[in-house]
Amino acid sequence: MTNHHHISINATHDPALRSWVTSANAAGTDFPIQNLPFGVFHVKPSSGPARCGVAIGDQILDVSAIASLLDEGLARTAAQACAQPQLNELMALGPAAASALREGLSRLLRADQATQREVVAQALHPMSEAQLLMPVKVAGYTDFFACVHHATNAGRLFRPDAPLLPNYKYVPVAYNGRAASVRVSGDRVQRPWGQIKPADQAAPVFAPAQRLDYEVELGMYVGSASRDGEPVSVAHAWEHVFGFSLLNDWSARDIQSWEYQPLGPFLAKGFATSVSPWVVTAQALAPFRTALAARAEGDPAPLPHLFDAQDQHNGGLNIHMQAQLRTARMRASGAPAQRLSLSNTDTLYWSFAQMLAHHTSNGGAVATGDLMGSGTVSGASAQALGSLLEITRGGAEPLAVAATGEARTFLQDGDEVIFSARCEAPGRVSIGFGQCAATLQPAMERGAPA
Repeated sequence: MTNHHHISINATHDPALRSWVTSANAAGTDFPIQNLPFGVFHVKPSSGPARCGVAIGDQILDVSAIASLLDEGLARTAAQACAQPQLNELMALGPAAASALREGLSRLLRADQATQREVVAQALHPMSEAQLLMPVKVAGYTDFFACVHHATNAGRLFRPDAPLLPNYKYVPVAYNGRAASVRVSGDRVQRPWGQIKPADQAAPVFAPAQRLDYEVELGMYVGSASRDGEPVSVAHAWEHVFGFSLLNDWSARDIQSWEYQPLGPFLAKGFATSVSPWVVTAQALAPFRTALAARAEGDPAPLPHLFDAQDQHNGGLNIHMQAQLRTARMRASGAPAQRLSLSNTDTLYWSFAQMLAHHTSNGGAVATGDLMGSGTVSGASAQALGSLLEITRGGAEPLAVAATGEARTFLQDGDEVIFSARCEAPGRVSIGFGQCAATLQPAMERGAPA
């Protein structure tokens, strides 16, 4: 078994650590000194090029600006890579470099740091004065279907007699998504047009989607690329994982149901995928690793290329994921967002190491900046359903919007969907992911074809 030294728990996770950036010590902050997630920002109004930063409390540290304070070698090289307008150069350096940079930043931001505090303080920018940009140039985007609860719930709506297809428990099912459609939280999401076939009509129509949905997902970014023709084993998969963000796989269910047979989702998913701007590193998540969800009695064991005893023991992640809705009327009346679901990634049937191993098992390589979605994260209870498709049973049971008396089967124009997430473990400082949010814009106007 390999020693995953780069994602082990070390001094940077010490629950006693505090930062001289006082907002990082506030109870409930997403960004204490134990987190240190990476993102890309520029200061508003846009002055100069975008660059990579680290979130600490309510501040962003401009990492390349303090590179000279870090030890020569891996840490400094990694910090210099943060002068770029995306994280890819840093990610490509691999986990040892990311780990060295994390240790160096942790030392500079600790409460007992006296000598270099003034210099570091000059590289801090309030988040409120910064614009957060797309953190990664996405090379490829693959969306998995790794949550058995979601797969069963969705399958039941389409195939009541056989909700799970026979391959589900053998193969981490996925589709190749569209990298160009991935955008950062807050960026434009517009109701798409597409072919829709109403049940009572003989032929489809081309019209704006009516059954527009969100999906609560966790996204994983590949750091070190793999080599073509050399499959990555489950045991070595985390050597290629840089970090994670929240992901909303916007879905037009009516376009999807007409187009997806026999080749799977296409335009129903390819119009927008939102990700949160902060990438929480694999190392920051080390204290929140957990055993994989137990398989039901009678389920097949994973095939050999998908099985690793250590991965079964701690390849899962304990991340509480929340989805909320704020309609236009709720915003107008100042009502707070309404919770839609609270689910946890510890229910996933397949681990991220299994997803990555399977992805490369045919000899194809993964590249720096590849994004892999978990698929909708749903739990067994009614409070843990990660899509409106599941909450409203395909639109049959509308969701009540308490504050305004509205109802929703699927999303309406002006609806804002907000994801957040927290990691908690006994004796550990909890960390968060920030937000992944977007407001649905109306479909574009289309005149008659010229």
